[in-house]
Amino acid sequence: MIVPALAFYVFAAIAIVSGAMVVSARNPVHSVLFLILAFFNAAGLFVLMGAEFLAMILVVVYVGAVAVMFMFVVMMLDINFAELRQGFLRYLPIGGVIGLILLVELLIILGGWQLSPIASSTATVAITPPVSEVNNTQALGQLLYTHYIYLFQAAGVILLIAMIGAIVLTHRRRPGVRRQNIGRQIARRPADSIEIRKIPTGKGL
Repeated sequence: MIVPALAFYVFAAIAIVSGAMVVSARNPVHSVLFLILAFFNAAGLFVLMGAEFLAMILVVVYVGAVAVMFMFVVMMLDINFAELRQGFLRYLPIGGVIGLILLVELLIILGGWQLSPIASSTATVAITPPVSEVNNTQALGQLLYTHYIYLFQAAGVILLIAMIGAIVLTHRRRPGVRRQNIGRQIARRPADSIEIRKIPTGKGL
């Protein structure tokens, strides 16, 4: 019990410090790197809880895609951070109100979890009887593809529509931009593009 408890405190402490550095670092690239570190430590906490599937998803999806993509976007964009910091005080009251609302919501959630009489029993109850005989990944698969299959498919359709909408908005036609027209290239004939002329000797075109 000493090693899991020690690992929990190490992962939790690093995750909290990394989360604080994400919002306090001046360089946005450093913030993204601390965000990746926080994701890795959160994945370690999931492994300690026995939720290896959630840990894998957290590393693959968030660290491998979202955080790395955000880091490259921040590095490639030409952002004037000095100009952004000048308007910090102007948005400080709005940010403070939003932060206060989030704090009150978190306190309500934590208070309701501690005061609920059935919280301790529902946190450890098995979802279905066969779930206790399989691992975490198999249990999630049984739930997603049996009881919640229609909701799972609906979420996939919504994400597909959102992806197509983002692609359409990004690749809209702009005036003055030359684009490749594959149909016109295929329909092009040699007679329309090649002209054979007989040039006399010693004379140019």
